[in-house]
Amino acid sequence: MAEPIDDGFDLFDLRVDVIIPEGGAVYCGARPGDHFELKGEMLYLPEGQGISIYSLSSVLPLLAAKQRPTDRNDWMTTDADVACPDPNCSTRLRITRTGLRRFSHAATTAVPLNDE
Repeated sequence: MAEPIDDGFDLFDLRVDVIIPEGGAVYCGARPGDHFELKGEMLYLPEGQGISIYSLSSVLPLLAAKQRPTDRNDWMTTDADVACPDPNCSTRLRITRTGLRRFSHAATTAVPLNDE
């Protein structure tokens, strides 16, 4: 009988916090304490909180890379703050890895693994 193939892979859960410098101008509608979490492919906002689509657009391309394990020398491992896309807005979005979650290839895609 063939051994079952381990089709698992790990992704980090992420928390993205809005950072507002003291006295900084805010034009994106953010408030102190605003944040969201990313677990797998699901983005979660706290009840009653929104996020500017423009602010989200600045951080969205980086989230999939931040979810994956990276080399300790890679800038993706160390750099965590992303600027608001409005050059006049002082807010930043800080990406923090909060935990590691295991996924199954078969549960996330219909494309089979290659049997190499």
